Amino acid sequence: MPGADKETAAIERAVVALRRAQRRRNLARLSERRGERRGEHAALPDGVFDLLDAVESATERGEPLTVTEAAAALAVDQPRASRLAAQALEAGLLRREADQRDGRRSLLTLTADGRTALARLHDFRHRVVTETVADWPAEDREALARLLTRFVRDFTHLTERPERD
Repeated sequence: MPGADKETAAIERAVVALRRAQRRRNLARLSERRGERRGEHAALPDGVFDLLDAVESATERGEPLTVTEAAAALAVDQPRASRLAAQALEAGLLRREADQRDGRRSLLTLTADGRTALARLHDFRHRVVTETVADWPAEDREALARLLTRFVRDFTHLTERPERD
């Protein structure tokens, strides 16, 4: 990469490596190898749990999702998002609620079982991160937490803002 310093190039390579690991569903495969495959929801596709994550994130931001908005958040087409939502609804992980501001819209909401499934998923991810950095000095873990959080915030701000002409 012409003109890039070595640190920026290293960050770019690390971001690409994380993206590839996510696409290869490395965490899901690790979960399967360790026999921690989501309990009674083991038969559901990974995309259902991606949908639950998206619904949780949107709800935390005060922006509950419709199926169409979930499709955009997951970068899948609307029919795929509809199938994932149907599977999550059938499994009792999500429910539909009427939008109080616009009765024509139906919002996806986590059920108690959905929150429990996500809590197990968060716990697994937390344990994997803990295991990954277990041998790191506390200062390194603190620096990574601070700098990665800052990087994600700034990257999101840059990439999600509308471009000006």
